[in-house]
Amino acid sequence: MGHIELREVRDDDLDAIFEMMRDPEAVALAAFTAADPDDRDAFDSWMNRNMSSPDTSVFVITENSGFAGSISAFTIEGQREVSFWLPRLAWGRGIATEALRQLISREPIRPLFARVAAHNHGSIAVLRKAGFAEVSRNTAYAPGLGRETEEIVFALMPAVDGV
Repeated sequence: MGHIELREVRDDDLDAIFEMMRDPEAVALAAFTAADPDDRDAFDSWMNRNMSSPDTSVFVITENSGFAGSISAFTIEGQREVSFWLPRLAWGRGIATEALRQLISREPIRPLFARVAAHNHGSIAVLRKAGFAEVSRNTAYAPGLGRETEEIVFALMPAVDGV
């Protein structure tokens, strides 16, 4: 793993993010994805909404200044959540763990939640390393799989001293 940083998304990042988020193996692992990962218009609309929302922070993850994924924090139904997505070449190298650590240091709200498909062992490991604990499980339709699958909800709770 090289030097990892988070930076604001730029327009010239959108092609790389789109390609990353349509990788069939990654889509199957993420499971809870866009209905059609190949729909560029839907992707562009989604990114425009996220990048213009005051409740959403979207970052590109860089490794040695090169593209290594994306990570975000957003509010859904009053709960602050995080999400991350890395291209296959960045899997298993500690990049997601470091990126999540950096995002958590910028996000003051606790509890902070994350949702992950139960079969996505890599993302589960990243969340646990960052201090997230499982709080619930449910089954829901996963567009990336075309069927229902189990989803685990994780939470990062406030520290005992309130931080």
